[in-house]
Amino acid sequence: MMARFAPALAAVSPALRATIAPLISQHDFAGWLSAAQVKQLMQANDLDEDALCLTLLPLSAAYAVTPLSHFNVGAIARGISGNLYFGANMEFVAAPLQQTVHAEQSAIAHAWLRDEKRLRALTVNYTPCGHCRQFMNELNSGTDLIICLPERAAATLASYLPDAFGPRDLAIHSLLLDEIDHAFAVAAWLDHGLSAASPDDDDPLVSAALAAASRSHAPYSQSHSGVALQAQDGRIYAGRYAENAAFNPSLPPLQTALILMNAAGVYNQQITRAVLAERQNASITQWPATNATLAALGCHEVHHLSLSL
Repeated sequence: MMARFAPALAAVSPALRATIAPLISQHDFAGWLSAAQVKQLMQANDLDEDALCLTLLPLSAAYAVTPLSHFNVGAIARGISGNLYFGANMEFVAAPLQQTVHAEQSAIAHAWLRDEKRLRALTVNYTPCGHCRQFMNELNSGTDLIICLPERAAATLASYLPDAFGPRDLAIHSLLLDEIDHAFAVAAWLDHGLSAASPDDDDPLVSAALAAASRSHAPYSQSHSGVALQAQDGRIYAGRYAENAAFNPSLPPLQTALILMNAAGVYNQQITRAVLAERQNASITQWPATNATLAALGCHEVHHLSLSL
C-alpha cells in the first residue's frame, strides 16, 4: 500500500508526513480517515479542514488507475460525520470508455458505501467536468455542496451548475446518500451458459450482492442492482447502482464495487468471482456491461441473480 503513496508523501511537509504516514501504512488502511484522525492531523499540523484536504489531494490522486489517459485526478469527500473519503479516476483497458470512473464519483461513492449520510464538501485537484457536476446534483446535499479547488475560493455546486436540472425537477424525493432498503429477495439464478455451478443462496457473495441491490439508488428506472466481488484473499467488495436524473452520469454497481476494492489497495485484476444481482424484468440491465468489463479484468466466473420484491 505504501508504495503507491511514496511520491505523494515526498511532496508534503515533513510534519504532515510524520503524522499521516503511520495512518496510511496500516495494513487495513482503506482510503478513508475517521473524524478523530482528521482532528488529530489538523491539530498536529495547525491546519483547518480546507487546508488539510488540499494538502492530502496528492495522496488521494495516488489511487488513480489511468492506463489510458495517464492523467491522475484525486478527490476527497467530506461527510457530516467528519470522516474524509479518498477517491480517484479509474480506467479499464479493453473495456468501453463509458465504464470509466471519475474522481468525484469515486470519492462520493466511497462515502456512500461506507454509509455516510450526507456530504458537506468535496475537494478535488481539477475543476469538475459537467458529467461530475450533474452526478453531484443527485446528492441529498444538493447544490449547497461546497466545492474546494487548489488556488481558488471555495464555492457551492450551484455556482458550478447554474440553473441545475435534477431529481427535484422530476418530483423524486429519494436522493443519493439517503438511507433506503428495498429488501429484495432472491427470485432465481440465471446461468447464461456459465460453466461454473451457481453458488448457493447462503453464499456470502450472494448475500453481499443482494444487500447492495437492496440499497441501490434507481428512482428513475426502478432497475435496482448490486455487485459483489471476491478477491484472491477471499475478501468481498460490494457495490450499488447510483442512478442519475440525467441518466448518462449514472454509476454502475460494478464500478462502485471496484472503487471500494481499489480503496482497500486490492488490484482489479485480483477478482476471482463475481455476482450481479438485479431486479427481475427491469427496464435496463447491467449484465452485458458488467460481464464484458469483468472479462477484460480477467474474471470469468460471473453469476447473474434475478431479484423480486
